[in-house]
Amino acid sequence: MDMETSIFIAKLLGPMFALVGIAILSKPEAFRALLKEFIESRVLMYLAGYLGLVGGLALVLTQNVWLLDWRLIITLIGWVSIVRAVVTIFQPQRIVSLGVKTMEHQGIFFGAAVIDLVIGLILSYFGYLR
Repeated sequence: MDMETSIFIAKLLGPMFALVGIAILSKPEAFRALLKEFIESRVLMYLAGYLGLVGGLALVLTQNVWLLDWRLIITLIGWVSIVRAVVTIFQPQRIVSLGVKTMEHQGIFFGAAVIDLVIGLILSYFGYLR
């Protein structure tokens, strides 16, 4: 696998994940409202599934590295995106259930935001600083 491709993807995804994590942590109620609106819309759910599938496939087709280094994070993001997208398209009720749990349990909500932030910082480090 071409290291330049991995670095490019890290530069693309790193800031995005970090900013989403920061945004959720700084405005949790706004994102809870957004999540509530999302899970109530079948159109948004389908669109998210479709876009998630496109993004996940793009990642896996360009970066499918199963080595124990930082590039594995990108590979896992791609595969998780594909699985989540397929579930969203074919079993949206599972996503709704997960969304409700996320909104109800503050620890899950903040934990997901922290995970986004950490992934973003790691990818940004390897994309821009290393």
